[in-house]
Parts: sequence; structure tokens; C-alpha cells
Amino acid sequence: MKLTSVSSLAEINAADWNALTGCDNPFIQHDFLNALEQHDCLQPWGWQPNHLLVYDHDRLVGASPAYFKNNSYGEFVFDWAWADAYQRNGVAYYPKLLIAVPFTPALGPRLLCHGNTDTAVIRQRLIQNAVDVVAEHQLSSAHWLFCSDDDLRALEHAGMLLRSDYQFHWHNQDYESFDHFLSQLNSKKRKNIKRDRKKVVDAGISIEVINGSELNQQQWNTLYDFYRITFMRKSGTPTLTLEFFQAMAHRLLAILAMHEGNIVAGAICFESNDTLYGRHWGCYEDYDNLHFEVCYYAGIEYCIRHGLQRFEPGAQGEHKIARGYMPTRTRSAHWLVHEGFRDAIRRHLEYEDAALDDYYQQLMGSQPYRKTELDEA
Repeated sequence: MKLTSVSSLAEINAADWNALTGCDNPFIQHDFLNALEQHDCLQPWGWQPNHLLVYDHDRLVGASPAYFKNNSYGEFVFDWAWADAYQRNGVAYYPKLLIAVPFTPALGPRLLCHGNTDTAVIRQRLIQNAVDVVAEHQLSSAHWLFCSDDDLRALEHAGMLLRSDYQFHWHNQDYESFDHFLSQLNSKKRKNIKRDRKKVVDAGISIEVINGSELNQQQWNTLYDFYRITFMRKSGTPTLTLEFFQAMAHRLLAILAMHEGNIVAGAICFESNDTLYGRHWGCYEDYDNLHFEVCYYAGIEYCIRHGLQRFEPGAQGEHKIARGYMPTRTRSAHWLVHEGFRDAIRRHLEYEDAALDDYYQQLMGSQPYRKTELDEA
């Protein structure tokens, strides 16, 4: 087998790449990753593509979306403290190799394998390819972010350090309606959600859910304006371009809040055949509980109506628990060349995992579901 890499996904046939994904996750597909490259979303922010490939003769049998990075921006697995420790000890942490989807804290495969191959062997080759690239380019490390369980097992077997965190996901328990979902919550949480939604209705706001392919140019411009406004309000940088979002219209879902015929808020989501992914939101005016309605409740209602099994609304946010989202562990894997730092970080991760176990117990203490629902989940 041949291990190699390419600096642009445009060099890889889309059908060949997608044949490796094994799922409908939109973020790992060729069109999403290629659109990031083609529509100026990566280079200004330090993501330099170096996608890892495995060939069996002339057939592509394995791949990983990979990037050289000179910073830790847009990753959502925070290693700033690691970089600072390296710097304080006179060791370079950047550049590093990142195996991930840019600006996307969503679970998915990172070691892509063709189904008609020995997937265990292909995963091993892809991991070795990453380690070889780190050595060849004298990088400090390699990092696999938001890995699927199968990939994580292979990475752990290869000796990588594992790191955990929690997101908050909603799971569909064959709900027939939003009211059916509410009936499974304890009375306090149920009443709070009904009160949240009533305030939005009383403000004269209605919700429209539109597929990206059906948005007109004015709606696109407004939705993109919301995206930019949110970043600027938080002193951030809007990294994704309007052209990128429009290129992904077939995967995009817009949730729009309407008041007196005008769009006053909106959320950008992506959709697979079984999961809705919340990504970005913004608003022109502040209304009570409108963020909860647009970003959480409307998404749950959409999933129930269309039979989707899961809603991943994005990173962080303990307040999501009160709205029916439960803590879900996310995992990453890390290879650090420097033995001293590797050992120190391994010890740190052991303490971090213990703290996360305690954190999980605290979160579950405030879970919103009636006991019978938890027993069934």
C-alpha cells in the first residue's frame, strides 16, 4: 500500500473520496471539505490542507482530512495551555498536524476506509501516515478531533493519548410530536419550555424552516448577516464565506424568525439522513427566549416531524440540559513527539478525565427527564 498526501481535495475524485466515508455525515463529504478550500475559508485562518491518503495500487482505500496549523483557532478542542507550556519551555508547539473538519465541532469518522478492504489495516496505515508526516515536516504533534468510536479504538491501540469533553445532544425517542416530547420531561422543565415558547408567540414572532436550496438572495444575505453579526459581537472573526454556504445549500437548513413580515433572527443548520446539526445563529433585535426557540426548540420540532434521530446543536452550553439535551461524551486523540511533554500531558489528562467524571455526575443530577424516560433511553 502507498501512503501519500495532497494539498487540495480538488485533486481527489469526489466519488472516490465519498466511497470511503461510510455514512451520511455532511461534514466529512467531499463537497463540504472542498467548498471550504474553494471559497476562501481556510488559508486566511491558518488551515493548510494536507489530506492523508492510502492507495492499494491505483485504488483509493483510505483517507483523512488533515491540515497543517500554526494556531489553534476554530478547533473546539482547546490546547492553548499546551502551546503555552511549550513556549514557556522554549519548545515550538506550532506548526502541528490536525485531522479534523475545520470550524466544525461535530462527531464523525476521521480514518476513512473503503468498505471492501481490511478496515483495521487501513486505519493503521492512516495513523502511520500522520506520524510519518509529523516526522517529515518536523511538527510537534498530530491531533484527531471529534472522532467516531471505531477510529478512537484504533487510535488508542496505536498508543495515542485520549482526551474527553462533553457536548449536549438531543435524542429522538420515537416522539410523535413536540407535546409528546414535553410529556417526558419533569413538570418544572415542561412548564418552563411552554413559557419560553409562549413569550415568542406573544411577541408576534413566527418560525419558518426553509431548505437552503429554496432560499432567495435576500434571505441568503440576511442569514449571512446574522452569522457575521454574532462573531463581531463576540470579538470573533466570521471565517466562512457566503459563497461557501451557498455551495452547501443542498445540505443547509435555515430556521428563520419572522416579525411583521421581516426576518429578525435566524439559525444555520446542516442535515444528514438521521441528524440535524446546529451551527450558527444571529439576530437584529433581542426578544425574550428567541434564541432558545430558534436554536433549540424549532430544531427538536423539525427532527420529530422528519424522523431524524439526533440533534447536535453545537459545542458547550450547560443550559441546553434544561431544554432536553443530554450530556454526550466527545473524544479526541493526540500524538506528541516530545517525550517529556507527552508524559506530562498524559498525567494531566488522567486528572482531567477524573474531573470530567465528576462533572458528568453533576450534569446528570439536573437532567430534565422523568425517571421512566431515562430508563428507556
